[in-house]
Amino acid sequence: MNRFSLAKLIFLITVAVSVVSCSNIPPSQQPNTVVKMYVLYCGEGHSMDQSRWSPGVNVGKPMTLTNSCYLIQHAKGWVLWETGFGEDLSKMMPKGLDAGPIVWQWNYPLTLTEQLAQIGVAPKDIKYIAFSHGHPDHIGNANLFPTANLLIQQSEYEYAVGPFAKKWPAPANYQNLVKNQVTKIVGDYDIFGDGSLILFSTPGHTQGHQSLLVEFRKRGAILIIGDAAHFKDNFINRRSPVQNFSKEQTIESMDKIANLMNKYHAELWINHDADQTATMPRFPQYIE
Repeated sequence: MNRFSLAKLIFLITVAVSVVSCSNIPPSQQPNTVVKMYVLYCGEGHSMDQSRWSPGVNVGKPMTLTNSCYLIQHAKGWVLWETGFGEDLSKMMPKGLDAGPIVWQWNYPLTLTEQLAQIGVAPKDIKYIAFSHGHPDHIGNANLFPTANLLIQQSEYEYAVGPFAKKWPAPANYQNLVKNQVTKIVGDYDIFGDGSLILFSTPGHTQGHQSLLVEFRKRGAILIIGDAAHFKDNFINRRSPVQNFSKEQTIESMDKIANLMNKYHAELWINHDADQTATMPRFPQYIE
């Protein structure tokens, strides 16, 4: 064997060993391709009775439910997790929308699209949209992203926009979702196949509720759980709100989330928990 052939053989062996070594590394430990994430303001809710979300606990206690959207820059495109309550709320109903047990308001000076524009992102730039579930405070701006691929649990798709879907009060702008490209999911789903953004099925609040794991290079993993729990105390005590689709599935999903936190060494982010939201980086700051 001449010197050139020997060098070529050594190179090929080195590449092969490298590929095998990488394939044996768990996804949570591989170099991921999430660049950054912004936490955007997408409305807020106010209620005079917390016990609707914590049965028998804090009856008659007022509370605020924060409502965020999460813009994630991945090497393969922009992903928007949650679309919030319809931004038209800020113009149509400056005093808020009274939805019975809760009044939804938009108190931030910038709408969702204005926040995106401030960092140079147009709605057409969003490659994927996904939300934890089909309630109007999560799905309300979906019409703004007609070119995005919708990632949704199959059962939630029928619940949100199927032929017998409930018609949510305005301004919940989501009806045009039927025109979007849709990826209907059953179970867990790795969006880019690199372990950096994984959707986990966490039913209970609704039949097709899902949560999102985001793996950062610097910060590590964050598990954003939508309404799998509405605030930390409910998660710790495994409480199920009276309006949930299934109390049994709610508790099972909280247990699954706890296991995922251990597996990925992940932070727990609860969308409506006002105390936790106050500690998050404020737009236009971001996490990387």
